[in-house]
Amino acid sequence: MFKGSMPALVTPFKNGQVDFDALKKLVEWHIAEGSHGLVPVGTTGESPTLSHAEHGQVIEEVVKAAAGRLPVIAGAGSNNTTEGIRLIQHAESVGADAALVVTPYYNKPTQAGLIAHFTALHECCNLPIIIYNIPGRSVVDMSPATMGELAKLPRIIGVKDATGDLARVPKQRITCGKDFLQISGEDATALGYNAHGGVGCISVTANIAPRLCAQFQEATLAGDYKLALEIQDRLMPLHEAIFIEPGLVGVKYGLSVLGHCSDEVRLPLVGLTEGAKAKMDAAMRFAGLIN
Repeated sequence: MFKGSMPALVTPFKNGQVDFDALKKLVEWHIAEGSHGLVPVGTTGESPTLSHAEHGQVIEEVVKAAAGRLPVIAGAGSNNTTEGIRLIQHAESVGADAALVVTPYYNKPTQAGLIAHFTALHECCNLPIIIYNIPGRSVVDMSPATMGELAKLPRIIGVKDATGDLARVPKQRITCGKDFLQISGEDATALGYNAHGGVGCISVTANIAPRLCAQFQEATLAGDYKLALEIQDRLMPLHEAIFIEPGLVGVKYGLSVLGHCSDEVRLPLVGLTEGAKAKMDAAMRFAGLIN
């Protein structure tokens, strides 16, 4: 159920408020373009600057708009276990199909603390949980051994792996088992990740190139790496341009160029510099997204 290209969905804004009309249109566009799932209110969805009410409403509206046509993995992570419980229970109550739970950031728990945190979230609901391991942001790295312990819990079903370490895939397969879903959290290395045994990507680039990202994932999962390499080469300049400045700023600019939503972001983030815009424009032309 959870495989292929799953955009880490942006949260559109208009005059400082969540633009729910644009959000619903984005869901329809992703379905039409062939995306395999949606992941609202992760970092790319600007979860740090959404209010609690906005966070919950965005997930609820995405679930309603998707209407069962593709799975919705709700962002439900916090560095406060009690808050994480509230978020994941809300996601379950509005009909999300799974929850994406980041390793607690800033307070740097031990591996034992990670096990206790994820176990508490597992026990509080019936949703499948996908661990989000991103040491570059959270400053804590869940080891393959720790992940293996958590994989013994029936509803901890996989990982979004943003370590950038392709050797993690076989290591985690050994500790977690062959049925544990390993999903890339890094577009630029998603081909290698799937070649090692991954089954998809929770993708930033798929916000603006959903059809190409879906075709790329389908090619890798079918073992057609010739086609996958061709698509990867088209997308690589875009993968790089998006992250010249914070990735969600880059994709919101790209979406504004395509006419899907404004490029508005919330402080402390600001819009792209002119130089970054020029590089985004060139990368989008190279990928064939604009003329």
